[in-house]
Amino acid sequence: MAVMVGSPPRLRKNPHDREILRLAVPAFGALIAEPLFLLSDTAIVGHLGTAQLGGLGVAGQALSTLVYLCIFLAYGTTASVARQVGAGDLRGAVRQGIDGMWLALTIGVVLIVAGWPLVPWIVDVFGASPSVTPYAETYLKVSLFGIPGMLVVLAGTGVLRGLQDTRTPLVVSIGGFSLNLLLNVIFVLGFGWGIAGSAWGTVIAQTGSAAVYVAVVLRAAGRLRVSVRPDAAGLRASATAGLSLVLRTAALRLVLIVGTSVAARMGDPEIAAYQVGFQIWTLLAFALDAIAIAGQAITGRYLGASDTTGARAATRRMVQWGVVCGVVFGLAIIAVRPWLPGLFTSDDHVRDLLLTSLLIVALLQPVAGVVFVLDGILIGAGDGGYLAATTLIATMVFLPAALLAYIADAGLIGLWLAIGLWMLARFTTLSLRARGDAWMVTGATR
Repeated sequence: MAVMVGSPPRLRKNPHDREILRLAVPAFGALIAEPLFLLSDTAIVGHLGTAQLGGLGVAGQALSTLVYLCIFLAYGTTASVARQVGAGDLRGAVRQGIDGMWLALTIGVVLIVAGWPLVPWIVDVFGASPSVTPYAETYLKVSLFGIPGMLVVLAGTGVLRGLQDTRTPLVVSIGGFSLNLLLNVIFVLGFGWGIAGSAWGTVIAQTGSAAVYVAVVLRAAGRLRVSVRPDAAGLRASATAGLSLVLRTAALRLVLIVGTSVAARMGDPEIAAYQVGFQIWTLLAFALDAIAIAGQAITGRYLGASDTTGARAATRRMVQWGVVCGVVFGLAIIAVRPWLPGLFTSDDHVRDLLLTSLLIVALLQPVAGVVFVLDGILIGAGDGGYLAATTLIATMVFLPAALLAYIADAGLIGLWLAIGLWMLARFTTLSLRARGDAWMVTGATR
């Protein structure tokens, strides 16, 4: 990790920079909104106590798993809509987006009905202690009602990104985050609703954001004279097209679930410190994903227009951006590390654990910059099969390493090192794929 030493590398001017920045800068704000939801919740709930913070950590991971198994609603839609844009079919692009939003609403309702009775079992799977369990169950039960809104936001975001619009998602995200923060302060600190107040604030903010996306897409449909009624064939196509991305995401979430479960079984201070460290990791991951989102939209559009030379040149430039941003983020963590723990906890043990964890998080940022960017580029190319297979391979590297960390009593250092091995495995497989040509399939559909 010698790349972390000294000043971060600089990028020379490149003709693709303007396009990348036009999409990535607004996407940055939109992407970090979701971890900011939980990060702000973490800061507020953390002052209620260690057990409440641990409960938020367990419930947050469970909720994120339910939602991000459906990430294909955003990523798959971005790639397919961008291809249609490259091929010149705007009406077809919007129609696909509408089908995705109907599918999101349907899945969200099903998850509420199926998830409510399973809440105690879900919390138990994560290995929460008796003191943490009631808070985790409370937060998760309330948050289930926000899932339909979360999924509609994913689908609506995918439509607009595919249409090369990342500014509207930024505006919606800023509004949603601001509302969430305000409601959390009112419900938790003002009304004294505890961890349930934090959950209700997030539910209301997510549902409001979904309503905005629906209005925007309906306006586009009216302008292009596209039907907004649910279409059975379109719903089936939206569901089946994302199967590979579902498998990829399931493998990713398995890593995060196991990580939380291992930390929870280490003790309450460990799960509390892991919760904070993981939210900081997620915030930076979403920030790096801003370039990946640009990669999805740009790659899909170039391949839809059968321009493989442009796709290759843009890929090379976006990877360079990923490395530079990863170095900058790593240095930033090291710079603010002495003061970060105090924002989230007053527990000295939790603070010491977090200080050590943040060093590893910082060192992994340059690797993460390459991994997240290449992942987005291959999603934009529709290369879901390869992503699913190689993400599973990386997960198989992580699982025994995490188990060894627990058995050997290596603490959070061992757990974060296992996450480092996972990232290096993904770095290797994605880099190998990007060097070849098999992913560059051209045309309006893959």
